[in-house]
Amino acid sequence: MTKAERYYQLKEVLDDGTIIEMSVWVVPAPVAGSDHSFKYRLYCGRDGERLVGYDNERGKGDHKHILGKETSYRFKTVEKLVSDFLADVRKYGGVKS
Repeated sequence: MTKAERYYQLKEVLDDGTIIEMSVWVVPAPVAGSDHSFKYRLYCGRDGERLVGYDNERGKGDHKHILGKETSYRFKTVEKLVSDFLADVRKYGGVKS
């Protein structure tokens, strides 16, 4: 593989205007600061405000944003990433299960 390949993508706009967007790519080499072969951006927001976000921005590595506060995140698998993100969306994003 010589370039990133889309692994998973979903975008949903809920009735209250909340946007949930998840994008995951397989990359040929780990993103600086990460030790796995995925690049990802998971977002939940409403009215222009990010409520929950997970990403592995180059140089920062794996981390998450919860209501404006950034903390590190320990990536294990894509399935666990999505599960953790959706749990935080339910907890902090005002989205019901």
